[in-house]
Amino acid sequence: MIPIAKPQLDDAEIKAVTDVLRSGIIAEGQHVAEFEQAFAEYTGTEHAVAVNSGTAALHAALLAHGIGKNDEVITSSFSFVATANSILFTGAKPIFADIKADTFNLDPRFIEDKITSATKAIMPVHLYGHPADMETITDIAEDHGLILIEDACQAHGATFKGKRVGSFGTGAFSFYPTKNMTTSEGGIITTNDEKIAEKARMIRAHGSKQRYLHEMLGYNLRMTNISAAIGLVQLKKLPNYTSKRQHNAKLLTEKLSNIAGIQCPIVKENCRHSFHQYTIRTQNRDELSEYLKNKEIGTGIYYPIPIHRQPYYKELGYNDSLLITEKASREVLSLPVHPGVTDEDITTISNAIADWGGPKC
Repeated sequence: MIPIAKPQLDDAEIKAVTDVLRSGIIAEGQHVAEFEQAFAEYTGTEHAVAVNSGTAALHAALLAHGIGKNDEVITSSFSFVATANSILFTGAKPIFADIKADTFNLDPRFIEDKITSATKAIMPVHLYGHPADMETITDIAEDHGLILIEDACQAHGATFKGKRVGSFGTGAFSFYPTKNMTTSEGGIITTNDEKIAEKARMIRAHGSKQRYLHEMLGYNLRMTNISAAIGLVQLKKLPNYTSKRQHNAKLLTEKLSNIAGIQCPIVKENCRHSFHQYTIRTQNRDELSEYLKNKEIGTGIYYPIPIHRQPYYKELGYNDSLLITEKASREVLSLPVHPGVTDEDITTISNAIADWGGPKC
């Protein structure tokens, strides 16, 4: 089986974990601080605040900016549900704008139409590892005095005009095992604003800067030394992981681009795609997915139901008409692209799709 995702772990991660276990300091400690500093340097930001999941990173980032009841946050419905759930956690309301058909990211043309007097922030998602149009989105945020929070949970290493995602506004990353790097479970907030970083640190630790002195309502969102030790090793490997993902994506595109009925992902000018997913489009997506499964090739559908069409969101009264989002959800199919995929695997995948011979789009 060629799996759709596979964390890349070896003796270096095992040694890092056992060293922490032998130290006896397994909760938040020096390893977390070192990981925060290293990740801030990697993203080109002044601060990084490690937490226990990507969802927690999004949630804490929103709270650190004071977003709450009666506020609106414009974001994408074509994402994992955590993107919108994190907004609901604060008491604010997600407002969904449609996406670009080629990158699957928020289309700036639709953002301004969604801005009201209640709008507090824009949360673009760098979906699949392709940066959103940060130049235009940043301009919109500045013109309207809005906070910019980047959902970079799938975009470690991606850049827009040479600048890493997560450094345009306040960023949130995930280190779930299927991501471009992992800490097992974990997340991190990146920012150049010292006050936002300080507030995020308080939010993750029960609202305290000093032990047993609680100045605000907070949560237990802390990362452990065990997770941070894995993260320190993985971060050193991330550049090579990213290069391998890009290599695999390039080979896949070369082999699939002339197959009828298959639309390959694109990389926009001035963008560096980190290829968390290699996502094609085809009208007979479900049939191709089943066909590849029978050929022992793993696939993923990210995402078959947009957030605004999820049962809970329908209960909340969401009934948006997002035609580009909804069409994408019927056609997207992700193929294995992770660093464990070999050139031989790429040939196997592309030959199988060529033999399938789906209908012309």
